Amino acid sequence: MNTGDIGGMPGVLPQPVVAPLTRAAIFQIVTVNPGMENRAAVRSLCGDLGGLLRAVGFRDQDGQLSCVIGFGSDAWDPLFGRPRPVELHLFREISGQPHRAVSTPGDILFHIRAKRMDLCFELATQIMARLGNAVSPVDEVHGFRYFDNRDLVGFVDGTENPREQAAIEATIIGGEDSAFAGGSYVIVQKYLHDLHRWNALSTEAQERIIGRTKLSDIELDDAAKPTSAHNALTTIVEDGKQLEILRDNMPFGEVAKNEFGTYFIGYARSPHRIEQMLMNMFVGRPPGNYDRLLDYSRAVTGTLFFVPSMTFLESLTADEPGGRNQTAKESLE
Repeated sequence: MNTGDIGGMPGVLPQPVVAPLTRAAIFQIVTVNPGMENRAAVRSLCGDLGGLLRAVGFRDQDGQLSCVIGFGSDAWDPLFGRPRPVELHLFREISGQPHRAVSTPGDILFHIRAKRMDLCFELATQIMARLGNAVSPVDEVHGFRYFDNRDLVGFVDGTENPREQAAIEATIIGGEDSAFAGGSYVIVQKYLHDLHRWNALSTEAQERIIGRTKLSDIELDDAAKPTSAHNALTTIVEDGKQLEILRDNMPFGEVAKNEFGTYFIGYARSPHRIEQMLMNMFVGRPPGNYDRLLDYSRAVTGTLFFVPSMTFLESLTADEPGGRNQTAKESLE
């Protein structure tokens, strides 16, 4: 598979899901307000998003500005009608003992990335100005890269991310859902860390929880790594093949409020592989053998979105779904 010929459909262009890691990011989640005029404003933005991105990005052509837009299950039919992506659904809450992965609202996700926060901020400002009263804010997080790609618990994050063609194959839908080839699924969660308790642990205890060495970022030998280690439970193997996802997690926080967190964002060509990873973490593999990192890190949000191809977005107009939807489908066939 390559981005020029996805699912046997040449010319389908994905959104920049596999864009390079950057130093800054903004994660915005909104809901669409009721009313035809509000849905029309969202569809109009979708068709024009590429132009907005080019206009802001032109100010610093080395700034690696990108934006991915995703849509939640409840928003899809009112905005776009049928058909709908085959695996799009609400994020399912996961209840383990003693921790829980909550499900929280969200119709649209904007994942904005750049080398500089001012580029992210300007694009976010332009997007919200275009949408105006059509949407209501749910959550906004400004993330930053922390030293050598570490999270606030002190470990390198994203070491095992797939790269280049492997990243495309892990994230971009092909012939399994041909009407939405070039799309992807993304799950986001906001985790808050109890750094006071975490930092009270010895380095060796932290390493056993994560499954890697803290300073050198080397994976622990299987003989030394507990089966409850974070990297053991987040490795998914089915039919002898490892199912990969692409993470672009970011630290965030407000020091005076004692808020220190990680914004988890995972892209995959099927949400099943991320959901299985979360089941392993919160319920355990086997049940009860849960991820001990959750004793120090609490999920306070959880939402699933579908990321349509750029080809799909650019086919949209302000019109209500119906005739337009057939046109968009034909453009992918």
